[in-house]
Amino acid sequence: QVQLVESGGGLVQAGGSLRLSCAASGRTFSTYIMGWFRQAPGKEREFVAGISRSGSNTLYADSVKGRATISRDNAKNTGYLQMNSLRPEDTAVYYCGATFSTYSNTVLYTRTAYESWGQGTQVTVSS
Repeated sequence: QVQLVESGGGLVQAGGSLRLSCAASGRTFSTYIMGWFRQAPGKEREFVAGISRSGSNTLYADSVKGRATISRDNAKNTGYLQMNSLRPEDTAVYYCGATFSTYSNTVLYTRTAYESWGQGTQVTVSS
């Protein structure tokens, strides 16, 4: 079991940037794949970005491609999501997830593949 705690959300103007963090504990951080998802009011939780165990492979949703960068520091047991050029439609609760599944792009973007989730951090982008 792994415990995840997100931080770094907040209120930002359109065009601004935020860096979200996901602090992990409970198991060796490098043993699991990590992903970021988000959920806006009235909508399902959707994939944002995912990263392999070593950090060498990443995947992004089309909606954030070119504006988001996912990374991880296995020595610090922390994952990150840098979001730039934020838009009002990026407003959502952002969650980090962890999975021990065998790596594939399908696993990265499949919400049900993730076994552990954090409590989420709110990102609000004003126009």
